[in-house]
Amino acid sequence: MTHIALFGTSADPPSVAHREILRWLCDRYDWVAVWASDNPMKSQQTPLDHRTAMLKLMVEELRKPHPDLEGSCCDNIAFHAELSCSRTLFSVEKARDIWQNAQLTLVVGSDLLTQLPRWYRVTDLLQQVQLLVIPRPGSPVELEKLEELKALGGTVTVANMNAPDVSSTFYRKTQNSQAIPPSVEAYIQREQLYV
Repeated sequence: MTHIALFGTSADPPSVAHREILRWLCDRYDWVAVWASDNPMKSQQTPLDHRTAMLKLMVEELRKPHPDLEGSCCDNIAFHAELSCSRTLFSVEKARDIWQNAQLTLVVGSDLLTQLPRWYRVTDLLQQVQLLVIPRPGSPVELEKLEELKALGGTVTVANMNAPDVSSTFYRKTQNSQAIPPSVEAYIQREQLYV
């Protein structure tokens, strides 16, 4: 059976943490499907077309060999704009139509554990996917939150990885270029975003 990681994110902007999570997923799944979407629980987001363009650039960057990182080329990852939807359930249903016999794993950051039970039709969502929680600095994985998701019918696993201690929020507050991939930084400068 094909194992597919589903990685939808608001990516405002995509950070080096997003990039490292995607590299980690590429090493563990047959295919990694990536898309940008609006998060109905967040306000003041950069327009989706910009976030989509930046995330696509980062995925393209991951698909190319990196001169400083041996074996760093991720050839099992692609950007899937058709999966973009503000309701994750609809993204998963679209993925199920594309990969009908695959094992689908939805990847979420630990910072989303408190809002996940309030997601649209979360019980239906958790019946269609396994859930992989990526620990994020500042958002500890609380056992009671995992148990709450399991009680809703979910199969939940916590990833054995530590994402870099940077985030999209950190970049928006500091404009620190170390927090984002070079291709994303170039796009931000060209489009004059986050000024």
